[in-house]
Amino acid sequence: MYTTGRNKQEDKMLLFGTRAVIEAIKSDKEIDKLYLQTSLNNELSRELMMLIKEQNIPFQYVPVEKLNRLTGKNHQGVVGYLSELSYQKIEDILPFLFEQGKVPLLLVLDRITDVRNFGAISRSAECAGVDAIIIPSRGAAQVNADAIKTSAGALHKIAVCREENLKQTIDYLKESGLRIIACSEKAEHYHFDCDLKVPLAILMGSEEDGISSEYLKRADDLVKIPMQGTIESLNVSVATGIVLFEVIRQRMGDRG
Repeated sequence: MYTTGRNKQEDKMLLFGTRAVIEAIKSDKEIDKLYLQTSLNNELSRELMMLIKEQNIPFQYVPVEKLNRLTGKNHQGVVGYLSELSYQKIEDILPFLFEQGKVPLLLVLDRITDVRNFGAISRSAECAGVDAIIIPSRGAAQVNADAIKTSAGALHKIAVCREENLKQTIDYLKESGLRIIACSEKAEHYHFDCDLKVPLAILMGSEEDGISSEYLKRADDLVKIPMQGTIESLNVSVATGIVLFEVIRQRMGDRG
């Protein structure tokens, strides 16, 4: 069954109970994340796990105390959140962009876990004309009411793709003719020195760890933003906006 979440700022519904979750998945409901009680093992839970794996639904094993904090109802060891959005497939979006004669501009986010950062990034992305945002199915911020509010509704206007294997997705983008540009402090040249007029995927990483090394080595170019203060890094949402609008400046032509 469904109940409203304890956070009154969230519009999404809390989903709990093994059978209720199974039926939601079978009804093609978008599940944002599932929490399963540690050592849960019965016939229904095995059926649920089969569906989770088939649909690549993010899940996490947690102690029962965590589930009890999420809802006081009879959750049967299973609590989840319905998604605010319908996720799309990058394999469907990219061919369409090329067919329309567009020069694709995609944004790939590696482990951006702060909901408000994600919302702010999405707002900048929509304003900059980004065609799709790609996030991993695990280790990313929940696309919840706070994210949508911070995005000023942009998340309802821009395609969001949730990918099980970000490494394979980056390889697919490269094979499709996109140039992968990674924003990293390890870069030797600045973002404005790079040709951003070609089909692009901009890769941004977490503030704590930056971009994972396995993704960095797949990038065609590493770029950095010039810094003149004493603080070593920008907030990731600010950095993303700076890079995205350099893309727009180059593609429009320097009119200054």
